[in-house]
Amino acid sequence: MSIEIDDIRALVAKVIREMDNEHVKTDIRHGIFSDMNDAIDAAERAQLELIRISLDKRQKIIQAIRDTAKENAELFADMAVEETGMGRVEDKIVKNLVAAEKTPGLEDLRSESASGDNGLTLVELSPYGLIGSITPTTNPTETVINNAIGMIAAGNAVVFSPHPTAKNTTIKAITLLNQAIMKAGGPANLITSVEEPSIEQAEVLMKHKKIRMIVATGGPGVVKAALSSGKKAIGAGAGNPPAVVDETADIEKAAKDIIDGCSFDNNLPCTSEKEVIVVDSVADYLIFNMKKHAVYEMESPQELKKLEELLIHDGKVNKKYIGKGAAYILSQIGIQCERNIRAIIMETAANHPFVQLELMMPVLPIVRVKDIDEAIRVAVEVEHGFRHTAVMHSKNIDNLTNFARAIQTTIFVKNGPSFAGIGVGGEGYTTFTIAGPTGEGLTSAKNFARKRRCVLIDGLFIR
Repeated sequence: MSIEIDDIRALVAKVIREMDNEHVKTDIRHGIFSDMNDAIDAAERAQLELIRISLDKRQKIIQAIRDTAKENAELFADMAVEETGMGRVEDKIVKNLVAAEKTPGLEDLRSESASGDNGLTLVELSPYGLIGSITPTTNPTETVINNAIGMIAAGNAVVFSPHPTAKNTTIKAITLLNQAIMKAGGPANLITSVEEPSIEQAEVLMKHKKIRMIVATGGPGVVKAALSSGKKAIGAGAGNPPAVVDETADIEKAAKDIIDGCSFDNNLPCTSEKEVIVVDSVADYLIFNMKKHAVYEMESPQELKKLEELLIHDGKVNKKYIGKGAAYILSQIGIQCERNIRAIIMETAANHPFVQLELMMPVLPIVRVKDIDEAIRVAVEVEHGFRHTAVMHSKNIDNLTNFARAIQTTIFVKNGPSFAGIGVGGEGYTTFTIAGPTGEGLTSAKNFARKRRCVLIDGLFIR
């Protein structure tokens, strides 16, 4: 019986890990270090080991990450909601599962070739080496699962900089995924982070000479910092997705889809419907049907004013209420309602701050317009050129086409809830790093690899 060299290496690594630390010094901390420099050095060693093992073994590592993420999807969701106070456990479970199941792996790394009289040229995707990944409080485990799969599949090691308000949840995910990687025969510390994430630690990450790429998922400030790092950067920035409804839409379905989308994880995803632009002739019927799906309609100007004062301070969103549930938000202005209320809806003008700002909470302003032309114009205006996500409900191909051309968003969902755009109930793969600012779009393993050309002159051309 033959034994592969990778199996021998895995066996030796396992024996070393299990030996008494008094006799053998190990560097196994399951990825968590007190200093960012140490986290980077450990990841570098792991990456050098990763690229020496076979692709078959790398595939087993990726599968171990998927399996562990699925096994702990509920734990991660519970921890995230408990620690951050944001979102809905049941929706975060869905996001963890879809990240584990629908994030592309090695199959995303397709080679190219060209042959002719002068020989053969092969173009393959190879790792950058070390990638620094800045993760948001809104998706503290989903982004880790998603990026770990894609980046490791491409042959990289990953150094994460978690959001401080979600550090315990993110560190738990990193620890468990590292254990899974090692159990599958992979190197220790293939994904790393620090015990106490901070702006200072993130700056070390972005400036460190060993980090070859920065992937930043968060607000404009984080993306700007990444793009200013002087390194290859992928920026996944903010969005303010409009949902347009014209007179040809299936209004009953549109109403349900919009509420499902805007209330998913309490509107934390940047892809979620943030405002509705509806043609006047069907606006009343749309609202009537929305009220069938556990929403509270705010009709009183006095209530709306109170809500605005609660959620908007000095022209900015009050972060205290980001990701909070609709019933909790209403209770803060003295309105008691059923705990199962998923969203708060109200009619406003297009210039209202609820329309103009990305609230990231289940508060959904509805703007009436006279026709589809005005709907498209207003939707493009309130999306602010982020080119992130837009939604439209229509059976008119011309209207759908005109809006898609005008809005130019990375994700455009037609006749469905917004989350269909990231693979939840829609076709296509999943990502939680949607890079509009830098143009990669829905990122996957191929975006975390660089193209290398290998040219063989006058050989292997056999046609």
